[in-house]
Amino acid sequence: MSLKRSRHILAASTAMVAALALGACGNGDGSDGSTDAGDGGTADGDLVTVGFVAVGPEGAWRQANEQNIQDTFTEEAGYELKFAPAANLDQASQISAFTSFVDEGVDVILLSATEGSGWEDSLRRAQEAEIPVILIDRGIEPDDTSLYVSRIAPDNMEVSSAVAEWAVSEFPDGGRYFVLEGPAGVSVVNERNEGWDAVMDDQPQFERVGAQTANWSTEEARSVFETVLSSEGNDIDIVFAQNDEMGLGAALAAEAAGLQPGVDVQIATIDGTQNALEALAEGRLSFVAEYNPLFGETAMEVVEKVLAGEEVESYIIVPSETFDSPEAAQEALPNRQF
Repeated sequence: MSLKRSRHILAASTAMVAALALGACGNGDGSDGSTDAGDGGTADGDLVTVGFVAVGPEGAWRQANEQNIQDTFTEEAGYELKFAPAANLDQASQISAFTSFVDEGVDVILLSATEGSGWEDSLRRAQEAEIPVILIDRGIEPDDTSLYVSRIAPDNMEVSSAVAEWAVSEFPDGGRYFVLEGPAGVSVVNERNEGWDAVMDDQPQFERVGAQTANWSTEEARSVFETVLSSEGNDIDIVFAQNDEMGLGAALAAEAAGLQPGVDVQIATIDGTQNALEALAEGRLSFVAEYNPLFGETAMEVVEKVLAGEEVESYIIVPSETFDSPEAAQEALPNRQF
């Protein structure tokens, strides 16, 4: 058993002995002044400290995910959350924050990595300090599961495969497609490419025109796709945008070229934000695959199990859904939380 877990158990045992002693001399009506430690805190009232190495400003999905984590790990729930977003998506700033959390001796670290590689030394240092690490959304490369406790995320392969399967059903005779990718080196980008390619590589009737990063950005995607349309004579049937913002940028580029999104070119995206569902309801997007960001409660359950010394799965998949029509989007919009 780790020293950190032993500390929590020792605190709980000490508090239990004290509570029994107070109960023996109390009047049984709760007037001895004792209080409930809450769900996440230790039995002696200490808050569980959680270091969150976050990505920071990157788009609507990321904002919803990180806010959900912050709204879940509250003092009322028994936690002190130390939120450390990256500086301009810089991995060096994340590694610095991670190192500081290890030095401080937090109870657990949540990590959303800006880049998949380069984490081995940091994770080994946390392991030596007996601080469990839980990956939030993004994985690491190479994926050495001995260096972290669990990864919590929707299944990128499954989500992107669903987009490709939609494309095949929508264009049974094939078509020409272009892929707007997220930043190079990010695990979710690699996984979304793998899921899409696993389906499309078996579809010889489709022609891959090309792929280019637009860094999750609406404006960059608009610029990239304007160039593609110009060079290809507007002859693109499908755009697979790896996030909603880039898909909306592709729609703007199509409109600027005199094309009607959803009619002249089909645009499919991943994330399922409110803006994307509104565009789907309007017919400007054709297919939206949700990548559910609201899994703070799942993360808290995993933290509680880990600190209690219980085993958890190395990959916990967050359920997500797909939207393939304006009607489906309209039905989902009133309850959309992100």
